[in-house]
Amino acid sequence: MKLPELFEEKMRRLLGEDFSEYEKHLDDPAYYGIRVNTLKISVEDFLKICPFHVTKVPWTDNGFYVDREEKPSKHPYYHAGLYYIQEPSAMTPASYLPVEPGDRVLDLCGAPGGKSTELGAKLKGEGLLVSNDVSISRTKALIRNIEMFGIRNDMILCTEAKYLVPSMTGFFNKILIDAPCSGEGMFRKGNNEIKNWQQKGSEPYAKLQREIVDDAIKLLAPGGMLLYSTCTFSPEENEQVIEYLLEKNEDLSLVPMKMCEGFDHGHPEWTLTGREDIKQCIRLWPHKIKGEGHFLALLKKADGEQPTFKYEKIKKVKLTPETEEFFKNCKMDIDWSHVREHQGKLFYLKEDIPEMKKVRVLRKGLYLGEMKKGRFEPSQSFAVALAANEYEPYLSFDINDENTVKYLKCETLDVDTNTEGIHLVGTNEFPLGWAKIKKGRLKNKYSSSWRWL
Repeated sequence: MKLPELFEEKMRRLLGEDFSEYEKHLDDPAYYGIRVNTLKISVEDFLKICPFHVTKVPWTDNGFYVDREEKPSKHPYYHAGLYYIQEPSAMTPASYLPVEPGDRVLDLCGAPGGKSTELGAKLKGEGLLVSNDVSISRTKALIRNIEMFGIRNDMILCTEAKYLVPSMTGFFNKILIDAPCSGEGMFRKGNNEIKNWQQKGSEPYAKLQREIVDDAIKLLAPGGMLLYSTCTFSPEENEQVIEYLLEKNEDLSLVPMKMCEGFDHGHPEWTLTGREDIKQCIRLWPHKIKGEGHFLALLKKADGEQPTFKYEKIKKVKLTPETEEFFKNCKMDIDWSHVREHQGKLFYLKEDIPEMKKVRVLRKGLYLGEMKKGRFEPSQSFAVALAANEYEPYLSFDINDENTVKYLKCETLDVDTNTEGIHLVGTNEFPLGWAKIKKGRLKNKYSSSWRWL
């Protein structure tokens, strides 16, 4: 492929004698991957049922290379949320942030959800995941991916970080910033990425990245950890952003990370001060690994006094009789004191959250469904967040049954059951959605926006 002249000159300076190897790589086929959703299935059990030929991605426990020709998006297991389709090197940020169940985690630049879904899986339903993006159009994909993964303890926002600071200073134990960048690692995607680089270059992104990390550090709790990443090669957006943070914040320090074959360290010679600790950053070059490339830096804030917060008060929800009747069949443990109602819609988030102002909140927890006149309509997100044994009756189609795909295409089906009413529908033990059955006829309730096309 033809590189922009200025970009080629820059890469020649950065890579030296390795440039020819990098240039040659640009004509190689791209790598594709899937990442197993460990919230729903273990890696070992997934490999037993995996319908694709896969090989291990070395820098993450649940990532695998897969051939694009196998079309992993065209399989019922994808619709059941058993895996996320992700470029292999993009798996590193969420993998390298040491999230533990019970943490308060912020994915500050979260759309379309690749990192958020992995962070949510690592929480195992305990603690809080706040997924944010400043673009309302991009949050549509973020919401869908969070819902498809079955994450129950997530709040989704659309705001700038500065608006979180007044109410959430020091709130988060872990923060991930996969920052907006000049995208030099994405040139193989097409001409749009190259045109964007030619029009903007690195400078406006470097300025924006400094603004983002300044606010993010305020949101990080004492003793907390922040992972900064980009998919670009520019030192101005990578080493120099980390240098800026360290010079400005004496309570921050870099944390060493696991090196894998082909990984490169950060380069002090590309900073303004030559800080040696910059070597603890990681660079993934596309000609050294099987991936498009990434930059990572893991920082820790010094221990200190933990702040206190004014938490949001939740109004008690009055359930309709139809809603109460529906939930008699639900075995999921729900603390109704933490269920919120908005215009008849019910959302469940068992973690307390601070009061927030001037913040656009798109979701506060798991969307359970809507109380309507004479009935309760359970949501698509609620269906895929459930385990098969958490709702009765459960109607299961075998993975090879043609009815599985027909259901995902929102078709009406004839089924062999005497049980009527609302059913949770799945393939084997993995829920997919809802249906209403009457006299052996299945009225499909699968979300039309998720429909198999």
